[in-house]
Amino acid sequence: MKRDAMLKQLGYVPNDALDKQLESIENNTSSYEKIQKHIIDLHDHLKVNNSYIALSNSKDYFKIKIESETVELASQAHEKIQHFSDKFKVKVEKLDKKETYYIIGFED
Repeated sequence: MKRDAMLKQLGYVPNDALDKQLESIENNTSSYEKIQKHIIDLHDHLKVNNSYIALSNSKDYFKIKIESETVELASQAHEKIQHFSDKFKVKVEKLDKKETYYIIGFED
């Protein structure tokens, strides 16, 4: 998938700065090409939980933000993230005291 397409799928309007940021994330995410499609699928599945995948501004990773209004929706989002991680062998890192994860990459 081309970078412009990936950015659009995640809700961004592509530009040079975002293209460079996505390139850095791709290079930093182990086996990115193996999990790229699954990242988009997870993003789509999380929408019903008011959660999403975005480009992190602080680290060269994708971040998963859970912004659910209810405990039930947040719990469902966490379950979807765990399922994604287990099924596709993707390492995710949850930030302490935040409803945010980083997608680190494929677990070899």
